[in-house]
Amino acid sequence: MADAYTGADLFVEALERYGVEHVFGNPGTTELPILEALADGDLEYVLGLHEDIAVGMAAGYAQTRRYHSHHADVLPAGVVALHVTPGLAHGLANVYAASFTGAPLVVTAGNHERDFRHEEPILHGDLAAMVDQFTKWSDEVLAVDALPTMVRRAFRVALTPPTGPVFLALPADVMRSVTRPDAIEPLGPIPSAGRGDPTQIDHAVDVLVNADEPVLILGDAVARSGTDAVDAAVAFAEAAGTRVHAEILSSEVTFPTRHDQWVSHLPLREGDASMLMDTDTIVFVGTSTNTTLLPHDDELLDPDTAVVHVGDDAWEVGKNHPVDAPIVGDPGLVLDELADRFQEGLPASERERRIERVKEVKQSLEPTFESMSVDEKPEGETRAGKHELVDALSDVAGAAYIVDEGITAKAPLLLRYDMEPEGFISNKGGGLGYGLPAAVGAALAESQRDDPRDVVGYVGDGSYLYYPQAIYSAARYDLDLTVVVPDNRNYRILKDNALELFGGPEADRNFVGMDFDPPVDIVTNAESHGARGHLVETPAEIAPTLETALEASGVDVVDVLVHD
Repeated sequence: MADAYTGADLFVEALERYGVEHVFGNPGTTELPILEALADGDLEYVLGLHEDIAVGMAAGYAQTRRYHSHHADVLPAGVVALHVTPGLAHGLANVYAASFTGAPLVVTAGNHERDFRHEEPILHGDLAAMVDQFTKWSDEVLAVDALPTMVRRAFRVALTPPTGPVFLALPADVMRSVTRPDAIEPLGPIPSAGRGDPTQIDHAVDVLVNADEPVLILGDAVARSGTDAVDAAVAFAEAAGTRVHAEILSSEVTFPTRHDQWVSHLPLREGDASMLMDTDTIVFVGTSTNTTLLPHDDELLDPDTAVVHVGDDAWEVGKNHPVDAPIVGDPGLVLDELADRFQEGLPASERERRIERVKEVKQSLEPTFESMSVDEKPEGETRAGKHELVDALSDVAGAAYIVDEGITAKAPLLLRYDMEPEGFISNKGGGLGYGLPAAVGAALAESQRDDPRDVVGYVGDGSYLYYPQAIYSAARYDLDLTVVVPDNRNYRILKDNALELFGGPEADRNFVGMDFDPPVDIVTNAESHGARGHLVETPAEIAPTLETALEASGVDVVDVLVHD
């Protein structure tokens, strides 16, 4: 039986046939059948020193490969193999994050043999139930004959819009069971969400033709639909004469920020967000998390605002507000149709009037956005403001692929850094510890392109310290990655939220558990995992240090001290 073809062999061969090139993981005994099969195949196993790192790497890889798949025959799925109950529990935070970023992941975990579980052995648990709430589909393969169909289904569900993670538990005895290689099922083409209901498209046109000041708010599903969808958003905005914003907590580039009709990402705070959405007509396209960080006192939208909502996820369309014209369909295809209709049906004089109004609003908001993006420097302060870091990063690495988990350092990045489609991904779910592993996965994905871009992880110190050992994987696999750490040595987001919730001056508050005192030596930590470490203590040092890091091959961690 030593040469028998097993379920594990079938699983690995199916991945290869589907176009998978890497399996991310942290191994355990219940995964040994798969590791044995991997040893004889062509897939590369990418080791993470913690299960959540493995999941985050797979998710960043999948998000980045999804961009590549619009230009080539690339399977944009990440595959991660975890270890039974504790291993899956360790990985849940970034499965959660992947569900918000829409990363197409196939998450697996080995499990105990089926005829042994009644004894409740060490590490046992209900794997599928544990992860179900964070996945599109969660199940366990209970017979080797079911394995081909369930593996095929897992990839199809993960890749079909709206994309997201799925989970399969793989019992060790099933994976050791004998099967046949001809049982592998072809993956087949993945469908789009379609062109939308023609009746609702007609209704949307009527609503928008009669609008006074239409506003277009784009969500990440636009970027996930490809550059054609972003082009369609530009064509629609120009044809309909709309002001353009990205949704609250957007994590991808849905519109080129240099465009004259682009205004801003919507801020997290209630007053700012509701002010920018205070209009007679709004078009939401591909949005999901378009709500505030903290509970809002009033409705974000005026009840009299006419709403058109387009998306590939029926659950999200009209989820948090009534909608006049709901359209379930592929964002790019629907926007293409709407752009054509408005190019022909909206009088040129009306389009020009609307666009002139966009210019007026944008100009009036410039001082507000400038003040929101600049840190006022206290007297005697030698550390950089976050805006100074962003400006230097823009000058030195303006064409880099950015993976963001800057948290309170994110606002200057969104407001000051010019972004192009397929150039930026971020942590959408809010839990810390996604950005650094995702940056490692993104660097691996970029290394597979003929002309790889520089990859910059823009990761706040609080986030970086969740999984600093992710750097080990980047160094182990000889990736080219620069990690920039805006380091204010505290959980600033918690302090900001405490001030908003409880009020009063900051000087009078005792912030419990929110400061890193003594500070962690991030440079030495990075060097211990195989990277080059750099400490930047003044604004003048930022640009030359970034240039040095970006010019070098391998892994660099640039710890930039910033003030609040």
